[in-house]
Amino acid sequence: MAKAVNKKHKDELPEKLGRKTYEQELKRLHVELVKLQQWVVAKGLKVCVVFEGRDGAGKGGTIKALTERVSPRVFRVVALPAPTEREKTQIYAQRYLTHLPAAGEVVIFDRSWYNRAGVERVMGFCTEEQAHKFLAVVPLFERMMVDSGIILIKYWLEVSAEEQTRRLQDRINDGRKLWKLSPMDIKSYTRWDDYTRARDDMFAASDSSWAPWFMARSEDKRKARLNIISHFLQQIPYQDLSAKQKIALPKRGKIGKYKAVPYPFKMVSERY
Repeated sequence: MAKAVNKKHKDELPEKLGRKTYEQELKRLHVELVKLQQWVVAKGLKVCVVFEGRDGAGKGGTIKALTERVSPRVFRVVALPAPTEREKTQIYAQRYLTHLPAAGEVVIFDRSWYNRAGVERVMGFCTEEQAHKFLAVVPLFERMMVDSGIILIKYWLEVSAEEQTRRLQDRINDGRKLWKLSPMDIKSYTRWDDYTRARDDMFAASDSSWAPWFMARSEDKRKARLNIISHFLQQIPYQDLSAKQKIALPKRGKIGKYKAVPYPFKMVSERY
């Protein structure tokens, strides 16, 4: 009977997106991201994208998929470490301000000033009073950003407790992913409800008309990446500037007039 129930539950789960379909669609979206990049540079746009979510929700993989085919000089990823002793004495948002985009830039925050509403609050790195003051001020802070011409887009990646457990355990078992597992991840793992409560308070305080939150379900990482990139492209109206530019390689002319010096190069061993 138990096997029958488990089989029924398995049959009801959404089908995972296949790799071939994922890669085909990602390639198409990457082309559009390049078009968007050219538009951002040409028009001097300032774009700021915030990624938040629980540990293991897929923020890093989504950001990698979003940025792997665009210029790092235009798409900058900001993932700040724990604050230094000096930074702890600054105005809270001070160290984030220096990373906000200038004209022609897309800045992506892999976790952001919302640390105060999440991990700092849950793990006791700030007081409840400090967290409540942050939640009261952050809509005004973001209104200032938007009024200055910044296009602010905020994403929350939502994952179930079961899938989070599977992904964190996978990090433990896979030596390639072990670096992703921090001591803070282990401590945070036991505080699911505390993070849920903090998330709900954050949404209630900062889901404003000028800087709304967009939630993406990330049980299937591939679907989440495609959904977020597609949504991101819809937030910024752009045109294909390359369509107006005919690109062709010039004639190279004859080569071989210069003979390379027979230098004794230290060659990389061809082991593969």
